[in-house]
Amino acid sequence: MIPNLNIVPFVSVDHMMKLVLNIGVERFLTELAFYIEDDFRRWQAFDKSPRVASHSAEGVIELMPTSDGEVYGFKYVNGHPKNMREGRQTVTAFGMLADVHNGYPVLLSEMTILTALRTAAMSALAAKHLAPPGADCMALIGNGAQAEFQALAFKALLGVRKLRFFDIDRSATEKCIRNLAGFGFDMVACRSTEEAVEGAEIITTVTADKQYATILTDNMVGSGVHINAVGGDCPGKTELHRDILLRSDIFVEYPPQTRIEGEIQQLAPDHPVTELWQVITGVTEGRRDPAQITLFDSVGFAIEDFSALRYVRDQLRSTGLYQELDMLADPDEPRDLFGMLLRAAVVANTGRVAV
Repeated sequence: MIPNLNIVPFVSVDHMMKLVLNIGVERFLTELAFYIEDDFRRWQAFDKSPRVASHSAEGVIELMPTSDGEVYGFKYVNGHPKNMREGRQTVTAFGMLADVHNGYPVLLSEMTILTALRTAAMSALAAKHLAPPGADCMALIGNGAQAEFQALAFKALLGVRKLRFFDIDRSATEKCIRNLAGFGFDMVACRSTEEAVEGAEIITTVTADKQYATILTDNMVGSGVHINAVGGDCPGKTELHRDILLRSDIFVEYPPQTRIEGEIQQLAPDHPVTELWQVITGVTEGRRDPAQITLFDSVGFAIEDFSALRYVRDQLRSTGLYQELDMLADPDEPRDLFGMLLRAAVVANTGRVAV
């Protein structure tokens, strides 16, 4: 796309917002889900490892790398629940794609907004394979930065139209209802988690506190429900009572990572789970019967970020929503990097280009 070897396309926050609005949020989520599904169908082609995490008392900073042998991708992401009290985002991120054959980066992008979109698209994609057929009512427990994206992804991919909200902070629920007005939802603000799950066929938990928590207790979950557990995504952070897990068929992205970070950190290391790629490719069944409780223990995996970056890169040529970032040193003679530095000094001192 850009012939100059020193230039890398950079998608800023402003460009990302314009890209999403230009495409349309629901179409963006739908197409992104298709990209993720395509990459999950070729699961075996990817390098896979748990993300590299640096934990502190305040939060976590992570690197999430993968490669399909042609393109390498990684994401930098943090998770600091206390940030909200300081007027900061709980999660921020950026990511990069590179050409495996020469190591040169081919895309640098913001991923704070893109991660919110990717997480929601992944949730809805899993539910497409696991939720009760025709489900149109979802409880959203935790109404922070991720909630609207979840609602719109489930509308776009599954046709969910009824939303039941609960958050311990009533203003967060009011924010969601205000932001989603005009998107065609029937929305109810609930006074408790128990009230929110009444009549819901899908329950999404997306809370932020970094602690063992019990957002859902066993008595709240009836037969036939699909649970989309998003908030528990690092060691020591869970949302569901252990008894719910024991009653559910559990589906995960990558077990070595989810057993450390997901809801299943509460269970024995050999507790049976099903990898979602196996359901997507037809290797195994997802939902088998109407009474089955399905649980997607979502923690986020590097292949999903790879898919998201791949999708964004494919939109750049037609939209032009990027800037050219002078990121890579490109001397005329590859071995003369120091000479390039000296010539820059001549330019700085004289204003004339050295020859």
